Amino acid sequence: MKAMILAAGRGERMRPLTDFTPKPLLQVGFKCLIEYLIESLAKAGFTDLVINHAHLGSQIEERLGDGKRYGVQICYSPESSNGLETGGGIFQALPLLGKEPFLVVNSDIWTDYPFARVRLIPEGLAYLILVNNPDYYPQGDFTLLGKQVRVEGGDKLTFSGIGVYHPDLFTCCCPSRFPLAPLLRGAADQNLVTGEHYQGQWYDIGTPARLFNLRKRLS
Repeated sequence: MKAMILAAGRGERMRPLTDFTPKPLLQVGFKCLIEYLIESLAKAGFTDLVINHAHLGSQIEERLGDGKRYGVQICYSPESSNGLETGGGIFQALPLLGKEPFLVVNSDIWTDYPFARVRLIPEGLAYLILVNNPDYYPQGDFTLLGKQVRVEGGDKLTFSGIGVYHPDLFTCCCPSRFPLAPLLRGAADQNLVTGEHYQGQWYDIGTPARLFNLRKRLS
């Protein structure tokens, strides 16, 4: 199975840190955020990676290269300076991802999720990893009933930014800038999305304060 890391976000909430450095390259200890993900994916057996980029994307390619030193092979999917959002970025990269289901991970998270767990693909168009709602996002995104993901109908959990998608999820899409969330909600309404509730370590690094807290925790 191939994996894609979404690294094209502008990181507006992280400014001024992201004025001259793309968010995936922000340092935590001796590594940058995206390097933690690459090493975790490699350890789980994901060796064919696709990484999209937009804002200061050349820095990402210069830092990661072809991926050889991490034990992976990296292909890049460059976007315009404004980016294509999550859905548009994945859609553009589909020729690189192939016709089988693939894993997608946001580059601005830190987690100990065991990625090898998702190599057994359930039926449907998507499989989402949901986590407990953080304090800054109490409303959550989806409800989980057994393994079935629902938009409504119970206490909601937060989408972690980790999911497995079948290319057919994007069948009705066309090249443009669009988010992923509406596609997931539409598929969930058709009972085509399953998932799990992960209760291990997961941090969304969306602000300088959260980055600082993660640095303290890992030190």
